[in-house]
Amino acid sequence: MLSCWLPASRVVIAVAAMVLAACSHHAPVPDASGNPPEFNSADWDTSWHHRQLPGKKPTEYTLSKVDGRVAMNARSNSAASLLRQQVRVESSALDRIGFSWKVSELIAQADLANRDLSDSPVRIVLAFEGDRSKLSMKNSLLSQMAHSLTGEPMPYATLMYVWSNTLDLDSIVASHRTDRIQKIVVESGPMRVNQWATYERNIRADFERAFGEPPGTLVGIGIMTDTDNTRGRAQAWYGPVKLVNRH
Repeated sequence: MLSCWLPASRVVIAVAAMVLAACSHHAPVPDASGNPPEFNSADWDTSWHHRQLPGKKPTEYTLSKVDGRVAMNARSNSAASLLRQQVRVESSALDRIGFSWKVSELIAQADLANRDLSDSPVRIVLAFEGDRSKLSMKNSLLSQMAHSLTGEPMPYATLMYVWSNTLDLDSIVASHRTDRIQKIVVESGPMRVNQWATYERNIRADFERAFGEPPGTLVGIGIMTDTDNTRGRAQAWYGPVKLVNRH
């Protein structure tokens, strides 16, 4: 059964693997005219890079100014790709992450609990290393497949913060194709649509609740707006994503 299941998992694996991809070999995200944007904000500097997914139309990411603030605008039309930054934060130094976003509207048919409709207008993606000897045979094979597709192995674990149409706040949704990708619902329903929402999350506590073990080294941070499963549209704006130390 595994051989039949593997091809369908390519995009999920690629999403996680792309966060790890080296940042030094890719150009800044072009704007609608095809020209690279001016990264005039320290919050969105050139360490953030666009990464496309195999066989998928890319989401458009452009630096913009909205509501008097500099933000990364994401526009997705039956598309999926991410903007990511390479980092390295050892487990002992992990504390909190702060982020904000604004969504123009929800994706009408999206359902994170349904494999075929699992889109989100906004995602914060965190990739971690860990003891790969603990991976199941299935996940080891998926990691090898990710390496062949992208040149990078699948991260040991990927944690996402997402917006759901209907799921309860703080609920955890495992990927339908690997338990090494877990999603935490930090916003649900339309109440905060078309307004800025700001969050601060305890990375260690969230990781331990999602995976049942302490986090390893944080090696990648990404943002992602995707509508490839529902074939819908979404527009969102992301404020700066910052690691916060409250110690």
